[in-house]
Amino acid sequence: MSDSLATDSSFHPLAFLLGLGPRLGRVLVLVAALALVYLITLLFKPALNTLEERLGVLGWTLSPVDEIEQRITIVAIDEKSLAEVGPWPWTRQQMADLVTAIDIAGAQLQLHDIAYSEQKAGDDNFLAALQASRGAVLAQIPDIQPGQTVQSGLMTHSLSGISCDTASGGIQIPNTQNYLAAHAGLASVPKGHITVTIASDGSVRSAPAVVCVEGAAYPSLAIMGLLQASNRQPLQASIRQGDTLFGPAQVLTLDAYPGLDIPLDQNGDLRISYANLPSNYRAVSAVDVLNGDIDSGLLENTWALVGATAFGSDDIVPTPYNGATSGVELQARILSSLLDVSIPYTPRSASTLLLVLCLGLGLGLYLLAAMDGRTAAYGLPIAAVVIPVLSLGLHMQLLGSANIWLGWLFPAAYGLFAASLLLLLEQSRVRVERGRVFSNLSSYLPSDVAREIAYTLPSSSINARRTNVTLLSADLRNFSAFGELRPPEESAAVLHFFFQRATEIVEQHGGRIHEFKGDSLLAVWDAHDAQAGKQALAAAQQMQQSINQGLLHTHAPIGLEPLAVGIGLEQGPALIGSIGPAHRRTHTLLGDTVAITLRIQEMTAELAHPVLLGECIARQLNDTSLQSQGSYLLSGLTVPHVLYAPSVSDHLEETNDSNQPSLKLLRGGRP
Repeated sequence: MSDSLATDSSFHPLAFLLGLGPRLGRVLVLVAALALVYLITLLFKPALNTLEERLGVLGWTLSPVDEIEQRITIVAIDEKSLAEVGPWPWTRQQMADLVTAIDIAGAQLQLHDIAYSEQKAGDDNFLAALQASRGAVLAQIPDIQPGQTVQSGLMTHSLSGISCDTASGGIQIPNTQNYLAAHAGLASVPKGHITVTIASDGSVRSAPAVVCVEGAAYPSLAIMGLLQASNRQPLQASIRQGDTLFGPAQVLTLDAYPGLDIPLDQNGDLRISYANLPSNYRAVSAVDVLNGDIDSGLLENTWALVGATAFGSDDIVPTPYNGATSGVELQARILSSLLDVSIPYTPRSASTLLLVLCLGLGLGLYLLAAMDGRTAAYGLPIAAVVIPVLSLGLHMQLLGSANIWLGWLFPAAYGLFAASLLLLLEQSRVRVERGRVFSNLSSYLPSDVAREIAYTLPSSSINARRTNVTLLSADLRNFSAFGELRPPEESAAVLHFFFQRATEIVEQHGGRIHEFKGDSLLAVWDAHDAQAGKQALAAAQQMQQSINQGLLHTHAPIGLEPLAVGIGLEQGPALIGSIGPAHRRTHTLLGDTVAITLRIQEMTAELAHPVLLGECIARQLNDTSLQSQGSYLLSGLTVPHVLYAPSVSDHLEETNDSNQPSLKLLRGGRP
C-alpha cells in the first residue's frame, strides 16, 4: 500500500486512514488533532490568549467574592474632589493637607498611587507631612514598554538579595533603563513601583513584582507597603525557581515575612486577582477627607490607597467587570491578594498537565469511537460540545478553589477537533462499509432492490408493486448432463462465462438481471412498449449468437449434445417486490407474465428455435419480421398461447472468423 500511495498524486488522507483499519486510524486521528491544535495555537497565539483570558475569568466574575474589604480604603481624587479643590494635579500644599487629614483619620499606612516627579512649591510641607504620618509609600514607574526613553526623578528603595543578572540562575524579571520617579527631594520617603503589564488587547492581568532599573531591583507598591508595615531593615528579598509540579514558575520571598511565598510566572509577573467585586473596595472622596466629612472609623487602622479615579486623570484601565476602571483599584486588588496570601498563578508544569489532560481526553474519545455505531454517532458530537465546557469548568474550579490558573483553551480545542475528526472518520467508515454492503447486494440483486434493502429497515409485510414489464428468460441447454461428466470447477467456469456474458448483453440493451437460478436467468425491462420489446429481442439475438459461438464447444464430452442457449420473451403485468418474515426476506417477481415467459423458454427445445416470443410482445413488434409457430397449451397453464420466432433474416450476422464453427440447437436435448 505504501508504494502505491507514494506514487499516487491524488493521495487522500481520509482514504489512507480508512485503509489502516479502525484502531490505527483512530490513533492517528487523535495524534493529528493534537498536532493541529498545537499548530493553530502557535499561528494565532495572541488572539487565542485573549479568548482564553476573557473566558477564563468567568470563574471569578460568575461567582465573585461579595465581602467588603475592611483593611483597605481608597481615597479617591474623583470628579467631586476636582470640582471643589481644583483641577489635577493639585498643589503640594493641598497634597500635604490630604496626607495630614488621612493620618488624623487613623490610617496606619498611606500608599500613594501617584508619582511626584516634578519639584514644586510646597514640597517641604508635603515631605514633612509624609514623614509625620504613621507611614507612607510613594509611587515610581519603571517604563517596561518598548519605544520610549525617559529618565525622570530618582529611583529609590531597591531590594537587596535579588540579582538583576537574568543570565544567572535562570531567574527572569523585567529589566529597563527608563523610569518616571519622584524627584530627589522626596528620596527619603519609601517608594514602590506601579508598573503593570498591558496585554495585546489593552487589558491588565498582571504586574511585575520586581523591576530592575539600572542594575537595582525595585518592588511594587503593594510589596513595599508590606515591607514598611513590618518596620524591618534592610529591605531584603529573594527570587527562586519553582521546584514542585503544581507550584509556580518562580517564587518571591521576603525576609520580613518568613513563610510568605509570592508566586510569579516565568516573566516575573504577579497575576492580578479579580475574585472580589469592585464594590468590595471601600472608597471615600479626597475632598471629604480634607473636610473631615467621613464616617468615623472609615480610615481608622486601615491602609489608605490614594489615587486619581476621575476619568480625566489618564489612569483608566479595562477589567473583567468594567471597561474603564481606575488604576488604584488594581493596586487595591494586588494588596488584598498579598494580605490574604491568595495569589493566582499558573503552575510551572501547566503545559505538561494540559498534555496529560489531552491524552486522557483522547483515550476517552478513542473508547467512545470504538463503541457500537449508534453510541459513537451520538456520543462523539455530544463530546465535541461537552469537552470544551468541561475544560472551562475545570479551569474555573481550580481557579476558584486553589487559585491555580491552568488554562482551558488547549484541551477544549483538542476535544472539539479530536471528536469532530473521529466523527468524520467513523461516519466515513460507515459510509464505506454501507457502500460495500450495497455493492455486494447489487451483485446479488437489482440495484434498486439492493438500495432499498441497504437503506430501509426490514418489515414482515408484503412490500411489492404491480408494474408492466418485458421479460427475457434464458436457459443453458444440456448443462446438467455436461456437469455430470465434467469436474465441478469446469462447470462453474462455464456457468460463470454464461452469466457474465449474458449480463453484459442485457445491460447494454437497457435491461437488468432479476435473478440467476440454476443454469438459467431472468432479465427485466421496466416497460412493455415497442422500444422495450426491440431491446429485449436484440439482447436475445445477440446473446444467442455470442454465447453459442464462444461457449466451450470444444469441451463437449463425447456423445453429448453441445451446450446451447434457449431464450423466451414476453410482455405483461407483474408484481415485483419482497415477501417473507422480517428476518428472512426474499425478492421475487410474480404473475402470469413470469410463468408464460418461463414456459416459452422451455418450448425453444420442443420447437427447435433458440428464441421464441409470446403474442403480447409480438404485437409490439409489428415492424419486425416474425414467424408464427402456432398455438400451444403451455405446461401448467389453461389458456393456449401463440408463439413466434424471429425470421432467419433478422438474426445477427455471424462472426467473421471462418474457423469458428456454427452451433445450432438440436431437439431432444436435456434441459
